[in-house]
Amino acid sequence: MNKMIIHGNTRLSGEVTIGGAKNSTVAIIPAAILADTPVQLDMVPDILDVHNLMLILKRMNVTSEFVDGVLTIDPTHIIEGNLPSKAIKSLRASYYFMGALLGRFHRAVVSFPGGDNIGPRPIDQHIKAFKALGAKVEDEHGTVKISTGEDGLHGANIFLDVVSVGATINSVLAAVKADGVTVIHNAAREPEIIDIVTFLNNMGAKIRGAGTNVIRITGVPSLRATNTHTIIPDRIEAGTYLSMAAAVGDGIKINNVIPEHLESFIAKLTEMGVKLNIAEDSIYVPRNDDLKGVSVKTTPYPGFATDLQQPITPLLLKAQGESIVIDTIYPKRIKHVIQLKKMGANIRVDDRNRILIKHTDHLTGQHIEAGEIRAGAAEVIAGLMAHGTTVISKANNILRGYDNIIGKLTNLNAKVELMNDDKDKS
Repeated sequence: MNKMIIHGNTRLSGEVTIGGAKNSTVAIIPAAILADTPVQLDMVPDILDVHNLMLILKRMNVTSEFVDGVLTIDPTHIIEGNLPSKAIKSLRASYYFMGALLGRFHRAVVSFPGGDNIGPRPIDQHIKAFKALGAKVEDEHGTVKISTGEDGLHGANIFLDVVSVGATINSVLAAVKADGVTVIHNAAREPEIIDIVTFLNNMGAKIRGAGTNVIRITGVPSLRATNTHTIIPDRIEAGTYLSMAAAVGDGIKINNVIPEHLESFIAKLTEMGVKLNIAEDSIYVPRNDDLKGVSVKTTPYPGFATDLQQPITPLLLKAQGESIVIDTIYPKRIKHVIQLKKMGANIRVDDRNRILIKHTDHLTGQHIEAGEIRAGAAEVIAGLMAHGTTVISKANNILRGYDNIIGKLTNLNAKVELMNDDKDKS
């Protein structure tokens, strides 16, 4: 485990380039095992989740090579095997192997996935979808066993009770080779789902409706990659740097951005009074000082993303008046609050899980902890804002989701470094 050390109260400037979307990548890598040919992915972020997924692939005799943002995966000699529980439990996206293995072998055995502890994130909608497609699902002490009969998977109407990105993707992965037509109703609409469907369609899948709430899949017998797939830019990383630039920037240009993917976030920044110069694939953020408090409410895409409510929180501390953050997706996503309070932030959670934020003139560097990816991102921004030195333990949680964050921050003139946390070696 690593710790991140930030020497704060320094204005940042320059340019930063956003990497490929984590939330696309961690689904496309499992999806690659559905192919009957090697697969090549470009603009893959260099994050811990990618390396853990590569470990899982290795256990299935799937070779992978990751060089300069290009990940090559060869599933042509794939075998069924017990997946490494440590890697499975390190990231929640490992549950995409359920749908991918079910589509490839008509059975899967996967330990219950781990990842960020941000409150209940049940997989009941995934299980419901697998059963609709003809699978039998058993849960044996945290290990999920999924299998089909001799007839394999068949097309079905799948009605998701709640909008779920994970359940939508797993349904697609399981259905893409199923016999017949599958229709997913109340599907999630995130850009990452469109990216994954584009990847599959380019290999010969027949999927329509991605980006809408109804996705229609006609099963195909085989998937074959013929071109390199380029991952879309990471809108959550982009939003994080936008918040950082507005909080501590003296003029920062953020490159490789799709502004349309950030419309709800940009609208909220504009409401606060943040000045933005938006181009086709970049956003320039000049220095911003006079900001006002706003109310933020997370909802499914195209609403305000739950993954961005924590990164915007330190910026809200600069705003005059009170701000309120309500996370309707994960109401318990509040791990950053106690850490920011340690630094002197005027912030609290009320009995309805609303985060209440008041203007704070002064933050002081402290020893704090990154409880999960986006909480860690909020703490990085707060550390850059603070006077003195901030030490963030469990920094590996940040490295799970942010590509080359130390290098990118250093290029913006931040004083930041990564070190081994000796306390975690025992």
